[in-house]
Amino acid sequence: MSQVKAKKHLGQHFLTDKNIAEKIVNSLIYHEKYNKVLEVGPGMGVLSDFLLQKKEFETYLIDIDTESFLFLQKKYPDLGDKLLNEDFLQLNFADVFPSSFAIIGNFPYNISSQILFKILENRNQVPEVVGMFQKEVAERCTAKPGSKVYGILSVFLQAYFKCEYLFTVKAGVFNPPPKVLSAVIRLTRNEIKELSCDEKLFWQVVKAGFNQRRKTLSNALSGVIPKEKQGDEEVWTLRAERLSVKDFVELTNSISQKLVM
Repeated sequence: MSQVKAKKHLGQHFLTDKNIAEKIVNSLIYHEKYNKVLEVGPGMGVLSDFLLQKKEFETYLIDIDTESFLFLQKKYPDLGDKLLNEDFLQLNFADVFPSSFAIIGNFPYNISSQILFKILENRNQVPEVVGMFQKEVAERCTAKPGSKVYGILSVFLQAYFKCEYLFTVKAGVFNPPPKVLSAVIRLTRNEIKELSCDEKLFWQVVKAGFNQRRKTLSNALSGVIPKEKQGDEEVWTLRAERLSVKDFVELTNSISQKLVM
């Protein structure tokens, strides 16, 4: 069977190490919450081979690359309509999955943040995600307050998921090798259906705080709540990177109350 050529504009780096592929698939642990799994960007199927061996899963594959799609059609003729030649970022999850499903993949690095925000938008349908990312992105997802890489993505993901950094992957196990290190993380949906605050305002507060992360929250959030309404709590003297998810929820509730006064 002919090989698929990796395409730079799609951010493709095909994993070639089967031991790592098996390790990634075995990192899916939340099985009682789902039986359907969607692999994003399967390429030539190195992860898919191990996924399809797991009979507890109903495996779906999605790849925007027509060459990969045609290759996988020949490799897995029994998949039928579970093999999708579509753009994951444009996929309406409810059209394919009526209930919960997990997501796994060696994700294209050029759209990794967009993939994570797509998952956040559909967080109540996705109980678990296991994915390979650029190491820098993986570190941002799992960073703790006070870290230089703790930011918007850290807070939003950790508000709704338990975020675990599983292992680092060297460039040499890909074809072509990326110019960066990679890492695999696991996101497990927590029990919080909704935050105990105005979620729209929460997102606004987090984004504003980190968009000017070198400023104190008093200055960074002056567009959300005027300084004269902020009050004199210590939190206003801190920078966004010092606040945990819980702190941001409390700050959002405080702002909500002050805005109606």
